[in-house]
Amino acid sequence: MKKSSTKAMRYVGLDVHAQTIAVAVAEADGEVRWLGTVLNREASIAKLVKRLNAEGAWEACYEAGPTGYALYWELARQGIVCTVIAPTLAPTKAGDRVKTDRRDAERLARSFRAGDLTAVCVPDPAQEALRDLVRAREAAKQDQLRARHRLGKFLLRQGIRLPEGMQGWTNKRLEWIKTKVKFEDRAQQWVLEDYVNEVEHCGQRIARLEGFIDEAVEKAPETMKAIVAALQSLRGIAKISAVTIVSEVGQFSRFATARQLMGYSGAVPSEHSSGERTQRGHITRTGNAHLRRIITEAAWTQRFSPVLSKHLKARQMDLDPEIIEISSKAMHRLHSRYQKLIAKGKTKQQVVTAVGRELLGFVWAIGVMVERKSAA
Repeated sequence: MKKSSTKAMRYVGLDVHAQTIAVAVAEADGEVRWLGTVLNREASIAKLVKRLNAEGAWEACYEAGPTGYALYWELARQGIVCTVIAPTLAPTKAGDRVKTDRRDAERLARSFRAGDLTAVCVPDPAQEALRDLVRAREAAKQDQLRARHRLGKFLLRQGIRLPEGMQGWTNKRLEWIKTKVKFEDRAQQWVLEDYVNEVEHCGQRIARLEGFIDEAVEKAPETMKAIVAALQSLRGIAKISAVTIVSEVGQFSRFATARQLMGYSGAVPSEHSSGERTQRGHITRTGNAHLRRIITEAAWTQRFSPVLSKHLKARQMDLDPEIIEISSKAMHRLHSRYQKLIAKGKTKQQVVTAVGRELLGFVWAIGVMVERKSAA
């Protein structure tokens, strides 16, 4: 949409819910007007756009939330500039104890005009589809863990112990439960069969979703496929981990430095400083929890000696020598970092968090390199 002038620009705050959208406008002269509430439906949004277009140039913003980016894409199709903002970074008054849709819309419009809001990166539909698929697998893994816990605790309550040497949830363990564990009471046998069926169902669901992920990566843009392959050169990052990182980060070059990507993950230390006193605490956790989880899992592998496994060698085959060099540097540096922090008396969780944060720096370097070469 073509803007008439900066002075005439109006800033629209949208408080978006599943069924309704509260609308307020901050005028250039300082007035904040309440326009009312419209239905969160395509026809109602089109009427709102037509009404606002008749009054001059405008831009809109709304907070990221459970409604996703459907409104953003709908406004973009109609030529409207829309910004999706981070709700946790929006300024609020400490003493304000009244919260309504109207107040929220007016606050957004006022802060949007003042430039006090922080925008989030809106993924394109292809990236969002891949991210939804990856998160569906993550949800399936969580369901599998709960199902296994239910089955394991049920057997424990009945005094049933696994044979010596049988550990972990392997196929051997599940097969032993199915063939060796029986109850005379039919009610308990039904419970056992239901728990076993749920564990098997979760396993089948995960396998099916991983197959879909493989297919989605094959059909992904070439740059995305190249980054997924390159990230697998790092120890601890196999295909699913690489796809998760790419789907959560999107374009790596949108972060000017590796430190910005670390901040995006929420894995940087919090700080409370005043005067000459500087105090740093636990990580902020105000970032992408999915990215933080996957990078922390990868960081656990850095406790082992920096030796190339056969799986890692296979993943590095046919990759750019510069990428392999970064991977080798990461493996040696992160292992050394892990050992030094352990020697200082840090807990393993603290050490893994710190190592994961540094691992993100190498992830950023590889991602930016591949994007740059793909664009050349």
